[in-house]
Amino acid sequence: MGKGDKKTKRGKIVLGTFGKLRPRRRKFTLRPTTIKNGQPREK
Repeated sequence: MGKGDKKTKRGKIVLGTFGKLRPRRRKFTLRPTTIKNGQPREK
């Protein structure tokens, strides 16, 4: 298991792929949607 192995984090870095071991970075962080203007948000 090394740089050519698609199932390892190191192999995914070398191959430039993403997956469970190497998830993509989010461009933004998720904000909690439960409170808006001091009131609980309805679904």
